[in-house]
Amino acid sequence: MQHADPRAVTLLGAPSDANSSFLRGAAAAPREIRAALHSPSANLWTETGVDLGVEGVLRDAGDLELGPNGDDWIKLEAGVRERLIAGERLIVLGGDHAITYPVVRAHREVLGEFSILHFDAHSDLYDDFEGNPHSHASPFARIMEEGAATRLVQVGIRTLNGHLREQSRRFGVEFVEMSEWERIHDVELEGDVYVSVDLDVLDPAFAPGVSHWEPGGASTRQVLEVIHSLRRSSLRPGRPLRVVGADVVELNPARDPGGMSAMVAARITRELAGVMLEP
Repeated sequence: MQHADPRAVTLLGAPSDANSSFLRGAAAAPREIRAALHSPSANLWTETGVDLGVEGVLRDAGDLELGPNGDDWIKLEAGVRERLIAGERLIVLGGDHAITYPVVRAHREVLGEFSILHFDAHSDLYDDFEGNPHSHASPFARIMEEGAATRLVQVGIRTLNGHLREQSRRFGVEFVEMSEWERIHDVELEGDVYVSVDLDVLDPAFAPGVSHWEPGGASTRQVLEVIHSLRRSSLRPGRPLRVVGADVVELNPARDPGGMSAMVAARITRELAGVMLEP
């Protein structure tokens, strides 16, 4: 594999939903996000002024070939690692949120230390869920117990129970629960940051195409404003920040009327790419 252009961002599909609870369907999401991203109803300019339509700026590596049983962790991690070693900057399209664990492991091995900014209705900190330690409800427990991230900030959470609060204390997780969204302005990030976006952070009115509807969530605009705040030019001098990678997960096309949620996922993907490409 040739060394990548540092001025580009690469999309990589991780079509796996074998570790989903309640409903499957997220494995079909990468192709739907791509279709929405390139829909003739929109364009490839980001709100921050980056033209992703310029040749070579937004690349697509296609989908990794993952099996139906959820045991392809080594293949997923290796596929991500290979591209990171080649210098690519990745936005991984899930798939369910279980894919974030091997993806983050690969980033940690190649890039070193970073923080995670995690958008979600759920904290995904279960020690195991329904007997599955690799459930999509558990990736951040695996990440934090291995020390794969130095800091975890979770935004939009609104489903905490006793076990999850205990887990958050155990791992030193920082929360901005949905009921206190205004505190998002108090969160200060610096250094290298990985961004993980579960679409169910959004209220179902904005993205009904997810497996777990959790009313009372964020608007699309609220999420985009936080993503835009990660731009280097938006920060105070002396507080450098770099988005080193991202994933967009948990779109379930089977529950997505008219492809509306896929368009939302594509918008979030586009704006993440713009932030990652800022000089």
